[in-house]
Amino acid sequence: MTTPNGYDQGVERATDLFRVLANPARVAIVRELAHGDRAVHELVDALELAQPRVSEHLATLRAARLVERHREGRSVSYHLVDDHVAHIVEDAVAHVAEVD
Repeated sequence: MTTPNGYDQGVERATDLFRVLANPARVAIVRELAHGDRAVHELVDALELAQPRVSEHLATLRAARLVERHREGRSVSYHLVDDHVAHIVEDAVAHVAEVD
């Protein structure tokens, strides 16, 4: 199916994905979550970002359906919905390392 712009719907959705990932903090969060579930405080420590910033970026990733949260009692952890996004991010990081 094509969009009003004449592009395939998959192309439009891929572009939306790249827009969401067009932030260093979100790319770093995806890379962390590629290694398994993480609590917000673990992401804060690993990325050396303020907790409100990490939470803001997680909300963006959740809205894009790239990340889900899991609550167990008072503890909340986040994980990637699937590994495809992690592969896209790692391929992009590997690509820019090759062209340097």
